[in-house]
Amino acid sequence: MIFGTLPSGHQVECVELSSGRLRAEVLTYGAVVRSLEVSGVDVVLGLDTLDDYLTRSRYFGAVVGRFGNRIAGGRFVLDGVEYRLPVNNGPNSLHGGTEGFDSKVWTIAGRSDDSVTLTLTSPDGDQGYPGTLTASVTYTLADDALRIDYAVETDAPTVVNLTNHSYFNLKGEGDVLDHVVRMDAPHYLPVDDDKIPTGELAPVKGTPFDFTEPHVVGERNGGAYDHCFVLDGGATVTAGGLTMEVTTTEPGVQFYTGSMLDAAATPYGPFAGLCLETQHFPDSPNRPEFPSTVLRPGERRTSTTSYRFI
Repeated sequence: MIFGTLPSGHQVECVELSSGRLRAEVLTYGAVVRSLEVSGVDVVLGLDTLDDYLTRSRYFGAVVGRFGNRIAGGRFVLDGVEYRLPVNNGPNSLHGGTEGFDSKVWTIAGRSDDSVTLTLTSPDGDQGYPGTLTASVTYTLADDALRIDYAVETDAPTVVNLTNHSYFNLKGEGDVLDHVVRMDAPHYLPVDDDKIPTGELAPVKGTPFDFTEPHVVGERNGGAYDHCFVLDGGATVTAGGLTMEVTTTEPGVQFYTGSMLDAAATPYGPFAGLCLETQHFPDSPNRPEFPSTVLRPGERRTSTTSYRFI
């Protein structure tokens, strides 16, 4: 069905998916997961209208790219050439720049009752990134899970780091400060004042970042987290009688508890939802010691993340 029409005249579709006790709505705008119902409870934060996504969104449910998370100073060097990116988060470039993948209309390449594949072509020079990049994301509901499969290819060397920016609230309302989180993450990435990793992979043991055993979100650090954790397995979130199991092929996950959400600027206030954005590490193009995000012609990079509900 048609969800709305952009000022450019492009129509945005809403694709409905269902499988067992799961129901989802996916928009072609930003490849947004607008809703994800588990036994009738909508566990992601969504917006009512297309205009809301244009003016009141904080990446709610979107696929962000070309590079999810932050790149320091809006710059990186690849094969001896410096590339400059839009700066939209203090001194940094965030989530692909001022017009990232979250604000693009994706094309439906295939669909069924329980799955949809969306594609996007990002031209050479888009937001300062080199190479024409083709991206696809497939959302599938199966086995009580939302599975997300990504694939990217390029015609010239570039960097890419796609992730989904859904905010989860397993109760469907209220805040997430009572959600219990466990992560198989023995290390995390400390950051500077601009939220750029220092380069250290710091042990979580003895810190408020230790979720190797279950902890309530709000019991430490004022509940405020916006850090990348180095995964050695999966993660779980439990609240309202529901547990979400997260598994991924990515090396890290950005754990963000929505502490900076503003009820005056969006329909949601602080801590209305939490994000588990599976991804490569922030600022990887400027950190050769981090897992590489460089993609070269002839390569096809894929990754999979699953959110399973029990």
